[in-house]
Amino acid sequence: MTTKTYNVGIYCRLSNDDERDGESVSIENQKLLLQNYVRQRGWNEVDVYIDDGYSGTNFERPGVKRLIEDAKAKRINVILVKDLSRFGRNYIEFGQYTDYLFPSLGCRFIALNNGIDTESTNGSTDVMCFLNLFNEFYSRDTSKKVKAVKKACAESGKFMGTYPAYGYKRDLADKHHLVIDEDTAPIVRRIFEMRAAGTGFHAIAVTLNEEGIPSPGVLYYQRKGQSDPRRVNHKWADQTVKNIVRNEVYIGNMIQGKTGTLSYKSRKLVGKPEEEWIRVEGTHEPIISRELWDTVVSIDRKKVRKTPAFDGYKSIFTGLVYCADCGFKMRNQVERFTYKDGTPGRYSSFICGNYSRSGKGACTIHTIYENVLTQLVLEDIREKARFAEYDPEHLVQQIIRLKDKEAKSRLSSCEQELKAYTARLSELERLMQNLYEDKCAGTIPQTVFQTLMRKYEAERAEKSEAIPELEHRVKSYLENQTDANRWLAIIRQYTEITELDESILFELVDRIEVGETKKVHGQRICDLRVYYRYVGNVDAALARNIAASENIPEERRQPLEEAI
Repeated sequence: MTTKTYNVGIYCRLSNDDERDGESVSIENQKLLLQNYVRQRGWNEVDVYIDDGYSGTNFERPGVKRLIEDAKAKRINVILVKDLSRFGRNYIEFGQYTDYLFPSLGCRFIALNNGIDTESTNGSTDVMCFLNLFNEFYSRDTSKKVKAVKKACAESGKFMGTYPAYGYKRDLADKHHLVIDEDTAPIVRRIFEMRAAGTGFHAIAVTLNEEGIPSPGVLYYQRKGQSDPRRVNHKWADQTVKNIVRNEVYIGNMIQGKTGTLSYKSRKLVGKPEEEWIRVEGTHEPIISRELWDTVVSIDRKKVRKTPAFDGYKSIFTGLVYCADCGFKMRNQVERFTYKDGTPGRYSSFICGNYSRSGKGACTIHTIYENVLTQLVLEDIREKARFAEYDPEHLVQQIIRLKDKEAKSRLSSCEQELKAYTARLSELERLMQNLYEDKCAGTIPQTVFQTLMRKYEAERAEKSEAIPELEHRVKSYLENQTDANRWLAIIRQYTEITELDESILFELVDRIEVGETKKVHGQRICDLRVYYRYVGNVDAALARNIAASENIPEERRQPLEEAI
């Protein structure tokens, strides 16, 4: 009688989650156990197939693929694993291999610790489907637990990513905390400063490439002492720059959970809606200031596209000027002419974009020359800057009062009311608890208990409903005050400004509204309003402050009048 020869393929797997179980499931222990089993039976060990660090929820693993190829090539006719979970935890795909593929190839499957042997006649394979199902349940439960832990860590502000953002590195004392990388942080600051000055993403990328600054991907492999294996051009690109200037990590905030997997069986990442992102502020030291960040954000919101003329001229006001009547952006027009001596000249002006597109039926022309616009904006900035320098407290008070239509004392009132409501809620909880205890002890009648409980419950519902509104009002007022102080700190730098450029405009101005020119007593008058970042238009606040200056002591009134 011919003895069958068994050529064995030993399969071992260890996932990252399994590492927590210690040495009992380590690769070396699995291999040692299975090799002893093969030797005891006098079988031939053909090869050992290993997947270290791979999940069992899918079969896209190099070791499994090589094992299947050898089984199809008849190099092996026995597949030996420590237990069913080592081969896989997806019971549907598992069944396709053990019930269809392996029998069709004449390949025997043995799971040692589970007592499973497909050539056995003792019915051991009858429970295999249930064991596989339990293994999948275990995998699903583990996935939920791991995700819950990672989410909790992210919500506490811990860095849970694989690679820190360009400009940062892991803290050696705490791998979940980011510290500034002094080698690359200056490049990040420069990128933000260039963007704040109105430079486009492509132009920034070109500048960095021309200066030979390594891109983030190239730098990563350089620091590892490896060549970059990616099939890319290894240069700075528009999208790389865009990702940096739109990442809140550079102002000290951590935003995580932007992507996730469809299920525990799939590793494919899909984007999550923004409301599901995990955002924690102040988790690490910022690289740039909040003011610089806000400037860049305002530029992105405007979506300014400045196409220079053939002679290289472009207006610094493009994207900032709006028609005061219809709200359309105003269009820049350049008229060229030649002086008598042959010198070329130009007139730059702005007209209503609505009028330019659709004519008089849509709006009027609203023409304003750029040199006039520049002078008016300069005067407006100097006026606000000098007043902010000489009387900042009164100006902030007026701005806040105009923004939320409430006096400053209202903040104190809201805070006191909020404090009282919160204390009363705690008191109601205590009263309701005592009432319930008295009812259980039989010291008060049922009717009294029900009457008082309804009364307390109604009051608690009323207070609970009012508290979020009070909190919102207090927060709104405090934010208004923060915005006003932030604007004040910026505008005070420009008391003696004599020239405008793009960087100053983007830092200070949100929009400029131009009204139609009118003739008054033979003079052309144009109503122009400058809306500043953080506070909007402050003309009304300034007017109120001027009126209030009559009550200011004499020693302070003269500087105010000089400022005005």
